[in-house]
Amino acid sequence: MGLRLKFNLVLVAVFLLGLAIAGYDSYELLHRKAREEVLRDAGLMMDVALSMNGYTNAQIRPLIPYSEEVFHPQSVPAYSAIEIMKSLLRKYPGYGYKEAVLNPTNPNNRAVEWEVDLVSGFRGDPSRSEISGVRMTATGPSLYLARPFQVKDKACLACHSTAAAAPPAMVKIYGPNNGFGWRHMEVVGAQIVSVPMLLPTESANRAFYAFLVSLTLVFVVLFIILNIMMSVLIVRPITRMSEAADQVSTGNMEIPEFEESGRDEVALLAKSFNRMRRSLEKAIELIEKK
Repeated sequence: MGLRLKFNLVLVAVFLLGLAIAGYDSYELLHRKAREEVLRDAGLMMDVALSMNGYTNAQIRPLIPYSEEVFHPQSVPAYSAIEIMKSLLRKYPGYGYKEAVLNPTNPNNRAVEWEVDLVSGFRGDPSRSEISGVRMTATGPSLYLARPFQVKDKACLACHSTAAAAPPAMVKIYGPNNGFGWRHMEVVGAQIVSVPMLLPTESANRAFYAFLVSLTLVFVVLFIILNIMMSVLIVRPITRMSEAADQVSTGNMEIPEFEESGRDEVALLAKSFNRMRRSLEKAIELIEKK
């Protein structure tokens, strides 16, 4: 096995090891960044919905007159936010917003099985401010961000304490069995935003593959340059010295001396070879004289 082959095998082994380590780290980093990007989008959507809730409660609700005969769901902050988000999310397939409640007034807001688990998590740990995770959907993996829906405003109890205290028009629409029994500061549900991870994940994968290709191209260029340098500076001089030594060992002293310029190891080897050759010539002359 020649010197060049040994050098190249070591170089390739080091590159493959470095590529594996760099690839693993970059893959984890890019996909973590993609997840953080999705969470930022989810948090932004939730903040928008909360802003809509606040706007409806502060500016729209006071403008709608109370009536025992007609119930206006537009005066309910959650209804307003959900309807506006539905209109917005029609342009973004896979995105979703829901105020999932264990015992809602509107059956459409009732929490399904996996949402019940989130609400139970908040109820079991009041200090927990949010839960995030990934679940599979019909359109692929979707990242969800959930925050507890807590009854902080006592005004909410006017519609959710008992059916007798609730607006008759609301009870007429939704019935006397849904959305009652809430208590002040109780966690009754969760605000949940779902964002598809397909596009961020694909973007992270493209960046990962581009990084691997770039790293491989850099290695190929370095591989070629190092092989050329090794051939010019090491392999060729040593090969010429090896051939010259073989000629000298057979008695051929007509081989010209090697250039001794430089202070590297090859130049030192050339000086040693020339000195050994001159010593050998003198020894042969002395033997011939005797």
